[in-house]
Amino acid sequence: MNVLVTGTAGFIGSYVAHALLDRGCQVIGFDNFNDYYQPALKELRHAQLEVRKGYTGIRGDISDAAQLCAIFKRYAPQKVCHLAAQAGVRYSIDNPFAYQQSNLTGHLNILECCRHFSAERLVYASSSSVYGGNTKTPFSESDQVDNPVSLYAATKKANELMSHSYTHLYKFQSIGLRFFTVYGPAGRPDMAYWLFTEAMLNGKKIKVFNNGDMSRDFTYIDDIVAGVVAALFANNLERYEIINLGNNHPEQLMDMIKYLSQGLEIEPQIEFMPMQPGDVHKTYADISLAQEKLNYNPKTDLKTGLQKFIEWYLNTY
Repeated sequence: MNVLVTGTAGFIGSYVAHALLDRGCQVIGFDNFNDYYQPALKELRHAQLEVRKGYTGIRGDISDAAQLCAIFKRYAPQKVCHLAAQAGVRYSIDNPFAYQQSNLTGHLNILECCRHFSAERLVYASSSSVYGGNTKTPFSESDQVDNPVSLYAATKKANELMSHSYTHLYKFQSIGLRFFTVYGPAGRPDMAYWLFTEAMLNGKKIKVFNNGDMSRDFTYIDDIVAGVVAALFANNLERYEIINLGNNHPEQLMDMIKYLSQGLEIEPQIEFMPMQPGDVHKTYADISLAQEKLNYNPKTDLKTGLQKFIEWYLNTY
């Protein structure tokens, strides 16, 4: 089976590509290696995929409709796993047009290619950010998500709506996965756990927003990948689905800092800061639908997952 995976030089995309190769799939990887964070890390992930049998890596941008159509025409992927996007809530405040190009134009190009080249299933990355300022917890797929508090969140909600319309009109299957704060080895350097680790190792202060009064449903990368792969191959899914993938166990930000401090054996220097624009106080995933339809069962607690990240960071990065 040919599976197109966008964003394979990225964090989640690289892990998903490895998992699909382990299943015997032919994986066509696509990434633009942009400089939102250091391209060297993306090159490292890419190099680890390039040596694997069954992997074809292509450099390009999902906003380039002609290139994307050429890839669909040549490789005729039966399934598409669309993980490429411009990430980052705070970055969207200052760089809105990057989100227009990647998250809106890019997603539309993917939909058009699935339509015209008869892909049977599209699985794409949405985000817990779509829940915006919701205060009812845990967040359920049936909750209203009409109050985004960042442009990033708005583009992810737009992706869900665009996919719904294409599924309705053209009958191919689309499955949106709302990811909750994914972390782990070889992750994203703009995420708090990475920034805190880097600062502590360099004797610098860590900036802790909302005076530390925040919690996140941190989800380890292996658990997310299991959910993504299940979404690609499960036989019991509706034509259009939205499914949470989280840990179902929100953790206080200060506890995350404690676990990093213990693992690094360094006492952190903390600078407390006010809440930043676009941030939310708490995320918490209701994963009952994922458990029912994807047999999803997250296994890694935050302390264990952070220790695995620390080991990778110290030994590899």
